[in-house]
Amino acid sequence: MAASSVKFAKSLGFVDVQLGCEDGGRSEKEFLCKILGESIKAGATTVNVADTVGINMPEEYGELVSYLKANTPGIDDVIFSVHCHNDLGVATANTIAGVCAGARQVEVTVNGIGERSGNAPLEEVVMALKCRGEYLMDGVYTRIDTRQIMATSQMVQEYTGLFVQPHKPIVGANCFVHESGIHQDGILKNRSTYEILSPEDVGVVKSQGSSIVIGKLSGRHAVKDRLKELGYELDDEKILNDIFSMFRDLTKQKKRITVDDLKALVTCRDEVTSLNGATGEETNGYVPISQVSSVVSNL
Repeated sequence: MAASSVKFAKSLGFVDVQLGCEDGGRSEKEFLCKILGESIKAGATTVNVADTVGINMPEEYGELVSYLKANTPGIDDVIFSVHCHNDLGVATANTIAGVCAGARQVEVTVNGIGERSGNAPLEEVVMALKCRGEYLMDGVYTRIDTRQIMATSQMVQEYTGLFVQPHKPIVGANCFVHESGIHQDGILKNRSTYEILSPEDVGVVKSQGSSIVIGKLSGRHAVKDRLKELGYELDDEKILNDIFSMFRDLTKQKKRITVDDLKALVTCRDEVTSLNGATGEETNGYVPISQVSSVVSNL
């Protein structure tokens, strides 16, 4: 039946004909070789083996592709395609395993939208190939303009109403965001310390510091850098110590500190310094949280 279907499609004038084997991940390898071989003989130009129910693990899916590539007559004359579902969370890994085993067409979807748990996400597969293809897959690459990935993802989210979680690889809101103080310090010194991909590569345009989330885990370096972005040069260590002390107190009340909060801290420090100067009190780098909260809430 597979061969006759291919012949029928060719008789209608179609030059490129793809034969897909549904649930190939659970089928007998010898049977698949026979089906694919007969389809190629009938004129198929692309053959696809799908893990329709998402049951395969990367190693076994890669071995399946390798076996079919080695034992199917005429397989080198056609394009081998893979189609993976994400029921066990390994659709991207299975797709990459297929590419490593010789597949040269991947069936993917934007944001991984698909039946049940979805399909292999286009953005994940494309960026995996861009990041690691040269080293692990004999230079495999795509011709996709990766700078359009984020805009495409957001467009699909808007039109479908299916929004991705913040931690979604490549296109999630948190992909290029850092909150840990150690990570922030590393990013400010060299982005590659904690980022294997450049935000700009997927169409995210931001400064080095704008990916820094200012919160209770942030260190002096991150706070100083963000204030510098806001136009405040803090070369005086005492002033920086005062502001950072107020910042740490404020983080006990708020999980994340906004730009307005940071601006208020600078204003707060000036007001508290003036007040203490008038009363003769010494702060020793510490500003009471009540004074911080009062100034921040009034701005």
